[in-house]
Amino acid sequence: MPSSHSDIGSELPLMNSVVAWEDRVRHWGRHLFRDRPAPRPGDVILFSNDYLALSRHPRVVGAQQQALAEHGTGMMMSGVFVLDGDPQRRFEADMADFLQAPAVMACQSGWDANVGLLQALLGPQPDGHPVYVDLLAHASLWAGTNGTGSALHPFVHNDTAHLERLMAQHGPGTVCIDTLYSTTGDVAPLAEIVALCRRHGCTLVADESHALGVHGPLGNGLAVELGLEEHIPFRTASLAKAFAGRAGIVACDQRVVDWLPFHSLNAIYSSTLLPQDIAGLHAALHVIRTDDVRRKRLWQVTDRLHTALRDVGCDTRPSASPILPLHAGPDANLAEIQHHLDERGILGAAFLPPTTPRNRAIHRLTAHSELTDEHIDRVVEACAGIAHLIRPRPQTRRASQLT
Repeated sequence: MPSSHSDIGSELPLMNSVVAWEDRVRHWGRHLFRDRPAPRPGDVILFSNDYLALSRHPRVVGAQQQALAEHGTGMMMSGVFVLDGDPQRRFEADMADFLQAPAVMACQSGWDANVGLLQALLGPQPDGHPVYVDLLAHASLWAGTNGTGSALHPFVHNDTAHLERLMAQHGPGTVCIDTLYSTTGDVAPLAEIVALCRRHGCTLVADESHALGVHGPLGNGLAVELGLEEHIPFRTASLAKAFAGRAGIVACDQRVVDWLPFHSLNAIYSSTLLPQDIAGLHAALHVIRTDDVRRKRLWQVTDRLHTALRDVGCDTRPSASPILPLHAGPDANLAEIQHHLDERGILGAAFLPPTTPRNRAIHRLTAHSELTDEHIDRVVEACAGIAHLIRPRPQTRRASQLT
């Protein structure tokens, strides 16, 4: 007879982590992620990153259906075998034009974009190549340095003075940041970081996942909005946000794009994107470029929500974006906030360690362009009832703790 699940690995150190995790996500007999009610008609969904509400757009869905009908599920092979005439190549060319970049490589996810890019670029580094990573940068940017032999130097979130001290101490290297941060909702001081990289001979990798579709004259990101696209060698993104699809991209020099698929292990050893994925993303790109009404509505909703939430005592700083963080502090507060909002049909997303620092849990509400004025009023009314649980904006770690 096979042993019971409770016996498997019971003596392994892993089980300590399992037990600790169970204690963290269960409060009052409820699991933070599994015991939530399914969305009901009329509920206000604020846990999706679909900022422009494109996941059900007729053009996007229609393109996916047509691609499935014409191509089935496509070529079950590595992306290195995608031919020049493939729809993926046309999508990559149009994305490069959209981003005002020399070239774009599409891959399976934003995680694959960052990990594959960094591991290919950094390679084995016996001399400890310096990599400077913002403390709140996406986990994929941290993971991309694993096994490369690089010397990792975290810097205080958005603290350019601390970053410059590290550069002066450790020399030219690679800087990794998000342009818009997914839990706090604040933007990077991109112009200052670009200037620092140029002054100290560093290469910048900027993840635009949450900025695409939201920032920029056509939704083409913070780099384009600030006129800095020519000074950022590598821009990456997940397209599972405003593009409402399933893919990642790397925007960089054409020669690097030609080289990268054959040196990024994530690209080599994963099957390529499916035809319906590419078709949906291409259709989403068209909508994003041509339908500015959605982006304008998104910012109207965003501004109103920030103001109204702060008026009822729910401080969403430092965010100035569609990401509205409710700083919960301890895990128990997070559970109470989520339960209160769930009961009132306001469905956000829980973020806790390792995504956030310990005792700095966040309940994130994400605005989108189809929220109505009535939806906003309901969100604010519900949040007013948990304002006493919202903690002041947490302080970042001091630079002295990291140097």
